[in-house]
Amino acid sequence: MKHISTIYLIGIGIITGIVNGLLGIGGGTILIPAMVFLLGVTQHQAHGTSLAIILPTTLASCFIYWLNKDIDFMMAVQVAAGGMAGGYLGAKLMNKFSGERLRQFFGVFMFLAGLRMMF
Repeated sequence: MKHISTIYLIGIGIITGIVNGLLGIGGGTILIPAMVFLLGVTQHQAHGTSLAIILPTTLASCFIYWLNKDIDFMMAVQVAAGGMAGGYLGAKLMNKFSGERLRQFFGVFMFLAGLRMMF
C-alpha cells in the first residue's frame, strides 16, 4: 500500500464516525469502498480492517445512545450472541472467496439493502 497521509485517514474516520452515529451504519458501507477504491487495500484486508475500526467507533456512538436511554440491552445481548457466532462463521467463509467475488457479494448486498430502505 502506498504512503497515505494521516490527515486523509482521519478524514475517512470522521466521515465513518458521523455516518455510524447518525444512521447506525458506516463500517462496511463507508470503510470498505474507501479502503478498496481510495486507498488501494485488498478486499480481504478491507473487510478485516473495517471490523477492527467498527468496535471503537461503535463504542463512542453507543455511549451517546446509552446516555439518551436509546438502547435495549436485553435485545442487544441476544442479537450479539447470534452475531458473534455468525461473525466467526462469516470470517471463516470469507477466505473461501476471491477478492473479486467478495466485492460482487458486497455490491449485491448494498444494492438490495438500498432498495429495501427506499421501499
